[in-house]
Amino acid sequence: MILLVTNQRDLTMDYVVRELKNRDIPFFRLNTEQLPLSSSSMGINNADDWKININGCDISGDIVKAAYFRRPGIPDEETLKITGGHKEYLINEWMSFLKNLYWRLDGRWLNSPTSIVLSEDKPKQLILARKVGFSIPDTYISNDVSCVMNLQKKHDLIAKPLKQALLGGDNEKVIFTTRIDEVSEEHSKSLKLAPVIFQSEIEKKFDVRVTVIGEKIFPVAIWSQVSNETTVDWRKGGKIDLKHECIQLPNDIEKMCFELIKILDLKFGAIDFVCDKNDKYWFLEINPNGQWAWIENQTKLPIAAQIVNELLKISDKKNEL
Repeated sequence: MILLVTNQRDLTMDYVVRELKNRDIPFFRLNTEQLPLSSSSMGINNADDWKININGCDISGDIVKAAYFRRPGIPDEETLKITGGHKEYLINEWMSFLKNLYWRLDGRWLNSPTSIVLSEDKPKQLILARKVGFSIPDTYISNDVSCVMNLQKKHDLIAKPLKQALLGGDNEKVIFTTRIDEVSEEHSKSLKLAPVIFQSEIEKKFDVRVTVIGEKIFPVAIWSQVSNETTVDWRKGGKIDLKHECIQLPNDIEKMCFELIKILDLKFGAIDFVCDKNDKYWFLEINPNGQWAWIENQTKLPIAAQIVNELLKISDKKNEL
């Protein structure tokens, strides 16, 4: 049995579900926001001493041989049927239940939740990427206007969030990577509010998304420079007609991708690069739990199939124990 941990609106997981169904592989999709609708229990005899019954289906620790952690949801008003302080209490109790469940599945994850959290640290990614040999844009993470001004004397700069790219509230919006104008002392007060990633801007030939799964690699060029709107950040404007092209990475870049994944204790990683006009690759970041369904749609690359292949490898190793 393969366990899929996500939420009911996760369209990316639908691709994995379809692949599992096509191969007649047993699986259980746990949409975690529905846990208050379940009958769940944990014992302490061993790590496999747990079970969940939800929507008439059962799952227990002794039958789970591999697991895919995607986008778990938290219980909301619809499932809790309660608001206020009691709601916060109940959410925290279920999150504690899940935290222990994740630990119990150690050794069976495609990417463990712990490895995902530790790998999301962008400054850490940049240090490790430099260590394995990637070229990195000149970078500082700072809220110090003098630091940014000094960097801007040497480069045209882009800025992007250190962690949170979504501004909530009534007018919710995404913070995209942005080319910044000249910074001066008058910006000191606003810059002080939070650290920001500032990098030298690389003049692009195209963007690159590399999806690494186990021993397989799927590199795709995204031709972002055909539109002014997508020049700095290809996601901006929601353009769905950008050309996506399967490419062959230079051997050294491919080798470094696998090395970085290994260092971060991952079996899956979505790595972003810029290819400049001299065909040099510049590492930007790695998402240890990144989206990939649109890549499969655009290119027909068998990403879902490879994820299932990797889960089956994990399952086979578990069966050997």
